[in-house]
Amino acid sequence: MLKKTLLASLVLPSLAWASCPEYLDQTMRKLHSQESVNLCAVQDGKPMLIINTASHCGFTSQFKGLEALHEKYAGQGLVVVGFASDDFRQEADTEAEAADICFVNYGVTFTMLAPTAVKGDDANPVFHELAEQTEAPGWNFNKYLVDRDGKVVAHFGSRTTPDDAELVDAIEKLL
Repeated sequence: MLKKTLLASLVLPSLAWASCPEYLDQTMRKLHSQESVNLCAVQDGKPMLIINTASHCGFTSQFKGLEALHEKYAGQGLVVVGFASDDFRQEADTEAEAADICFVNYGVTFTMLAPTAVKGDDANPVFHELAEQTEAPGWNFNKYLVDRDGKVVAHFGSRTTPDDAELVDAIEKLL
């Protein structure tokens, strides 16, 4: 019986996933990996912090603070997802280099996705919807705080650091 229950939990989506918004129902490849993830499965009815990132930007050091947010709040339900992008011409030349910067240099353990467009007509469906709900990123390291239902409750620009009191307060209100 335990095996059957375990198998069902691995195969069947949760009720939260069943109500996931369409724009998050995207399967995307992880950074420097053959593995893909469905963002509804990643979110699973939890609040999310979504960030457009670049590995050669003046704000790249924010990876350290984003990882600290992930470590501090993951147990309370926060999901952090980074979208690597070269829309502002500051991404590494290869995914391997970008992965080293994220995972080795900054110790990132939250979900990082392969490079994708985050602005304009080519924006992926997630960033297209984030722009519709708030605004498109004007630079790297924009932060979008999304509630359990997929609604953007706050947008923070590049200059807002991960330890900024307003950002932390907004996260804590969602948890």
